[in-house]
Amino acid sequence: MSASETIVLGGGCFWCTEAVYVKVRGVTDVESGYCNGHVQRPSYEQVCSGDTGHVEVVKLEFDPAQVSLRQILEIFFTIHDPNTLNRQGNDVGTQYRSGIYTTSAQQQQAAQDFIAELAREDAFGRPIVTEVQPLANYWPAEEYHQDFFEKNPYQGYCMAVAAPKVAKFRKTFKELSRD
Repeated sequence: MSASETIVLGGGCFWCTEAVYVKVRGVTDVESGYCNGHVQRPSYEQVCSGDTGHVEVVKLEFDPAQVSLRQILEIFFTIHDPNTLNRQGNDVGTQYRSGIYTTSAQQQQAAQDFIAELAREDAFGRPIVTEVQPLANYWPAEEYHQDFFEKNPYQGYCMAVAAPKVAKFRKTFKELSRD
């Protein structure tokens, strides 16, 4: 059995990102949280103010024997917009910036190489603004944010924003879907 890895991704609202990654074969744990800000133990309200420097993120534990880091990143760049600075759709603010927060030098290099490859291919027709930084000051989000989509599938935001991302993942990455 291979050792699990941890990587943290910021792709807008963590409800949407979490809703996708809980469906990925080989992802063994997904936790919504906040990272790379300057306040210790920030609350959702503090992060939403935009004053803490934190990003809404999901922390992924995954088994690289079942799903590779590259596949994790391919999914990430399919389900969010890596071209808008501090914004995902109607969610605006630094807390919604696109980011990859790494837990090893190997992950850092792999993420930078993958973004460079996408840029060379002009994959999005616009510059990629996704930041790649070592993970710092991570804090789990409040309990009511964990598994939000699963618990609230008919909530308006979930139906309008999260559900289409899950559907896009299932269609694009059938071989990686748990269901």
